[in-house]
Amino acid sequence: MSTDPTTTTDGLVTGDDGLARPLWAVADPLLRDYYDTEWGMPVHDERGVYERLSLEAFQSGLSWRTILAKRPAFRAAFADFDPDVVAQFGEDDVARLMGDAGIVRNQAKIRATITNAAATVALRADGGLADLVWSFRPAETPAPRTAAAVPTTSPESVALSKALRERGFAFVGPTTMHALMEALGIVDTHLVGSHRRGTSGVWS
Repeated sequence: MSTDPTTTTDGLVTGDDGLARPLWAVADPLLRDYYDTEWGMPVHDERGVYERLSLEAFQSGLSWRTILAKRPAFRAAFADFDPDVVAQFGEDDVARLMGDAGIVRNQAKIRATITNAAATVALRADGGLADLVWSFRPAETPAPRTAAAVPTTSPESVALSKALRERGFAFVGPTTMHALMEALGIVDTHLVGSHRRGTSGVWS
């Protein structure tokens, strides 16, 4: 019997372990592990949400594989994404980060990450970043059957983007916020038929 991966008409690939995943999650072991163990699982702590918000901003215009491979370097460069520490970064830190080949050296995104740390700290007085982001959970989640049917924005991601901008956050456009909501498990956009569909516990 062949154990070669097979692609179905809905864009899912059944691997040699018999589990169905979308095409993007089978192309690389790093992506496969991320898909199987982390993507779409609930994150409710401030640091975890801030880290994912930051990485989604850095991913804009790049592949997620690139960001995932650099995540250890990002964590080292940004004090393990501790908002209290990053909020105090100054121009010397910007210069240091711009010289760090381990991360994405985009000055606008680096400055946004520092700005967003300060905004995260300030938001604690109004319930905190995690509670705000999760408050935009929709009444129901998409149920895409093909990769083409997976939405890239939603009314909730547009509203979340606006709410964060009003609180001083940067690089939080609707598409980036939708990706964040997917990553945090706020919406479940695993394809119907994927072995991960419905596993987060957020959506039955």
